[in-house]
Amino acid sequence: MKLTKQFISKEIEKINKISKKNFNINNLKSVLNSIDLTTLNTTDTDTKVKELCTKVNSFSKNFKNTKNVAAICIYPSFVKLVKSELKDKNVKIASVIGGFPSSQTFISVKLAETSIAVEKGADEVDMVISVGKFLEKDYKTVASEISLMKAAAGKAHLKVILETGALTNYDDIYLASILAMEAGADFIKTSTGKLEPAATPEAVFVMANAIKDYYNKSKRIVGLKPAGGIVTPEQAIVHFTIIKEVLGEKWLNNKYFRIGASRLANNLLSEIHKLETGKAKEIKYF
Repeated sequence: MKLTKQFISKEIEKINKISKKNFNINNLKSVLNSIDLTTLNTTDTDTKVKELCTKVNSFSKNFKNTKNVAAICIYPSFVKLVKSELKDKNVKIASVIGGFPSSQTFISVKLAETSIAVEKGADEVDMVISVGKFLEKDYKTVASEISLMKAAAGKAHLKVILETGALTNYDDIYLASILAMEAGADFIKTSTGKLEPAATPEAVFVMANAIKDYYNKSKRIVGLKPAGGIVTPEQAIVHFTIIKEVLGEKWLNNKYFRIGASRLANNLLSEIHKLETGKAKEIKYF
């Protein structure tokens, strides 16, 4: 299948229509359970991260019929703190690594940061490909770094961020997806959230098709994580629908589908409350 701009545009039109049918309580709760609750700010403090852990720990008491988020995603310097504070063992600890968000540092530094993050307690690590090398078509270096960081991650799952907004066309997004998976990625992820555009439906559609092609060839399931700029429940359900339509039900759980977000969780909780009770209420829990 040739993923032309015209073809992708038509498919996204269809998905937008289908997503309206998928907009229901169960799917919104499924999306919430797939969120990597993220704080990746220069102003992050121990206090802020502790407060986030406290809210995640208390979530089940406050929202009895809704499953918790999938993970807390933080800078590596906070991994040890989250490990000590997080009580809900179903929630994973995800750390960005490898000179996030630019990936512009030495491979030795990237590997050291990966190893230390896992040693301190990270269940998952999110790296950014060397985008500059990829744009120069130095695919060997890009793949080599991913393989080395996969090895350094050991038992932790490796999510590989393509920074799709910096790639020049859909062919590059597809190629970067295949390259990352061939090099050992457990997940492929759209964006750091630091560049625009971030997670567009078009990019996620291309990545989902790459995963499908890779799975048909290798039989290895690779996860998909849209991240960056996903704020509304409607946007989240569009990405949910792409996964459902392209990859199928097997991917619709937080083992293989994540959404990286900071503001989305509260908006989902507000929408779920509205659909359950018939009353609008802005919930600011996280």
